[in-house]
Amino acid sequence: MELFYLLVFGGLGVIVATLELSKNNKDRTNTSSAFNSFKNNYLLVYSLMMAGDWLQGPYVYYLYTTYGFGKRDIGHLFIAGFGSSMLFGTIVGSLADKHGRKRASITYCITYILSCITKHSPQYRILMIGRILGGIATSLLFSAFESWLVAEHNKRGFEQQWLSLTFSKAIFLGNGLVAILAGLFGNLLVGSLALGPVAPFDAASCFLAIGMAIILSSWTENYGDSSESKDLLTQFRGAALAIASDEKIALLGAIQSLFEGSMYTFVFLWTPALSPNDEDIPHGFIFATFMLSSMLGSSFASRLMARASTKVESYMQVVFIVSSASLMLPVITSVLVAPSSEKGGSISFAGCIQLIGFCVFEACVGLFWPSIMKMRSQYIPEEARSTIMNFFRIPLNIFVCIVLYNVDSFPISVMFGMCAVFLFIASMLQRRLLGVVERSWPLDKVRELESEPLNI
Repeated sequence: MELFYLLVFGGLGVIVATLELSKNNKDRTNTSSAFNSFKNNYLLVYSLMMAGDWLQGPYVYYLYTTYGFGKRDIGHLFIAGFGSSMLFGTIVGSLADKHGRKRASITYCITYILSCITKHSPQYRILMIGRILGGIATSLLFSAFESWLVAEHNKRGFEQQWLSLTFSKAIFLGNGLVAILAGLFGNLLVGSLALGPVAPFDAASCFLAIGMAIILSSWTENYGDSSESKDLLTQFRGAALAIASDEKIALLGAIQSLFEGSMYTFVFLWTPALSPNDEDIPHGFIFATFMLSSMLGSSFASRLMARASTKVESYMQVVFIVSSASLMLPVITSVLVAPSSEKGGSISFAGCIQLIGFCVFEACVGLFWPSIMKMRSQYIPEEARSTIMNFFRIPLNIFVCIVLYNVDSFPISVMFGMCAVFLFIASMLQRRLLGVVERSWPLDKVRELESEPLNI
């Protein structure tokens, strides 16, 4: 393996370790033992759920190719997954609010396990059913667990600031460390043990089953609006009205869609960007490097959110600008660096520059997740939390489906440039959100003072 990859990975590892070990009292939050027990239980479950997700990711495309399907057929399978998430996401989100977030989390485990089982079949129709089930599971993963956490945290009377600690740790572990370990474990199953490309999916089912057992034995149920008089259509109308009537929620949804749409597009494009001439690049090692970058971002986020004087709305504008600049690098290198016509070989000079930029973008992703989670916990009403969160994913899934369908129609640099523009727009919307929040703060303070009893 080239020294360049080792230097980047090692440098990031040293920075992450230094940040975590050098935290002082200002960077840490004093909490209660009851909260620590609650937090650790959630982190264990969330890590198991993410392990079940990360184990599958690197091998889905590869598995389909071993069954003899071409790029077009595989693209349709991926579109089915995102389309399923778009169509059924709002429905399962509303059901989670009405019938319980614990039940929805268990449904996620069952649905994803069934999706994993379908991977044993080489029949296209069975694999399509698996992708549809996977899309439904993805909607539940990114709404039900967070909704349960926020409601349970508030129900138990823990301090609001402690919620940020759980968010940052969940991203550090679930989207960072667990992703790296899952990648290594999947490589062990498929490569070293030669158990075949279906082995990671079977392992994912085991992790999901263990997580489901913990949920069944230790979680209590909580709801959004569980009134029997409200059907799904009424819940949809209520969620849409909440978005339309509160500018903060509408801005938050637009920001989330723009960033996540760019992030998922990056997932599809980073491989051809780094190896345009079929250069030999270590995909697994680069993936681990990206996840280490994400851990770096979440470590920064935990420091920032531990300080009461730091507003999430303020620093997120900078995060979006930096992420936009990092995804402009493929555009810049395509203009300034002469393309190579030589096939194969090692990564090019332009590829090295882009890899560093992509690591910066992944660090921004690590900052984004806990920060957006905190803002959602503050702005989205509890009675329709899961429904609104899945409403946010509708434009995201439409965007990704369009990109997937037209991925061969435009040069990669153009696609990255489009993502950079979207991220810059997100930074402008974040600036608008900060202004709205700052204008509403005095009114919120007055209401808080009015609610306090007078001491005469």
